[in-house]
Amino acid sequence: MINTKVSLAGVELKNPVMTASGTFGSGVEYSELIDLNRLGAVVTKGVASTPWTGNPTPRIAETYGGMINAIGLQNPGMKVFCERDLPFLEKFDTKVIVNVCGKTKEEYCRVVDRLSDENIDMLEINISCPNVKEGGIAFGQDPFAVEEITAAVKKYARQPVIMKLSPNVADITEMARAAECGGADVLSLINTLTGMKIDINKRTFAVANRTGGLSGPCVKPVAVRMVYQVANTVKLPIIGMGGIATAEDALEFILAGATAVSVGTANFFNPRATLDVIEGIESYMQKNKIQDIQELIGVVK
Repeated sequence: MINTKVSLAGVELKNPVMTASGTFGSGVEYSELIDLNRLGAVVTKGVASTPWTGNPTPRIAETYGGMINAIGLQNPGMKVFCERDLPFLEKFDTKVIVNVCGKTKEEYCRVVDRLSDENIDMLEINISCPNVKEGGIAFGQDPFAVEEITAAVKKYARQPVIMKLSPNVADITEMARAAECGGADVLSLINTLTGMKIDINKRTFAVANRTGGLSGPCVKPVAVRMVYQVANTVKLPIIGMGGIATAEDALEFILAGATAVSVGTANFFNPRATLDVIEGIESYMQKNKIQDIQELIGVVK
């Protein structure tokens, strides 16, 4: 009997596989296609203190090996989320991680404070989305701001706090150390890389925002490298993500030092991607006679 359970800051997941924020909604649509009870956790789309309309369209463009999105964290706000989405997620035997976004430190803290009494397992603080012109990108690229926002939300949070790091920096380890100093319980990385696509026929930008977040298989080598660097810099558990579509992809992150992994863009072209990854990890462990997934975490040095 193999053991796939992992622990993130005292929260035990039945397996290390979860969804990446912004690619799974709150699981409503996907629940018609897969069994959410099989997942280690569901990570919700970003939740803000008030409704956000997001960026103008077009907001998505396919590119070689991935996609560019400039959604702009469109969401209905925390009131609707708490009244509509949370009751739905509570029906399932899976951990619930809420992604939190904001344009100011005060907005982040307002959401974290509101969610502190809800039946939520962890909070993921999005300080790194490159689609938001205010707040997120600035917080995620300045180590002093990373430490400050981490410390601020920790004062209000009753659940463990995951800080989601931006890859759009010169030194990812500097940001990781800043989050650790601020009191983060877990780190997740990477968020999307800033990219651009131009439509040569229309002779204009493929997305109205000009730039957007690049995700998908094309970013995986960068993500694996950053997870490895951070795992060998800080003592916090890491959730690795960035281009994971198969169990082999997920195992790269785990061997590099990730305790858990998130599947994102792959959900769009394969709604069963999360289950395929879970089943693939189990098969790998059985084939290689690995009893406990802890035997794999960070073994590549």
